[in-house]
Amino acid sequence: MHRLLILFILVVSFSCQTPVGSEMLAKDDSTSISWLALGDSYTIGQGVNSTERFPAQTLDLLKLRSIKTAQLTYVATTGWTSGQLDKSISQQNLAYYDFVTVLIGVNDQFQGIDTSTYSKNFKSILNRAILATRGESQHVLVLSIPDYSLTPEGKKLDTTKIKREIDLFNRLNKNLANSFKCQYLDITVLGREAKSNPTWVAKDGLHPSAVAYKNWANRIFPFIVR
Repeated sequence: MHRLLILFILVVSFSCQTPVGSEMLAKDDSTSISWLALGDSYTIGQGVNSTERFPAQTLDLLKLRSIKTAQLTYVATTGWTSGQLDKSISQQNLAYYDFVTVLIGVNDQFQGIDTSTYSKNFKSILNRAILATRGESQHVLVLSIPDYSLTPEGKKLDTTKIKREIDLFNRLNKNLANSFKCQYLDITVLGREAKSNPTWVAKDGLHPSAVAYKNWANRIFPFIVR
């Protein structure tokens, strides 16, 4: 009886201990996500290679948490306006996704497209994005438009006008994201904080670098994890 009691205590004591690496083993790559990335040059990563785009770098961070990539789909092209993105989405038979990012509007601002047109297109894009998540609006993350007036190429233009209009477009997309109950991330402030850091700009002197996208990924990562 005494020996049985000692054996029982040892078994209970061992079972209550947390094995080394148990957090990783518990997941065991059992979690995977599908991601639809909607946008323009900032999403497709103009000026960097495909592994340095912000969605790709975010997925690299997720792998450290044993979260695999089921599917990563880009619907993004350099130069696209909100109208062009919306049209492209409407012409595709998209699958359902666990997570959708939306970053669009810099070309609307650059081309002088009015804000009412942008708002109309953005509403349509958000509706399609939410539909792609089976109605889970909290699985849609809207990113603010970067301020390209801080870049070497942007500084050759009317920087005051660019900054003012970028802020206006970002107020619109933030308000719409909130009204559609989507999540919102301000990455514009990151670029402005790093305005004197040349490593944040790609070799073309206009688009974000891999370093900048890594900082975006660090901010996006928690939205997916939670």
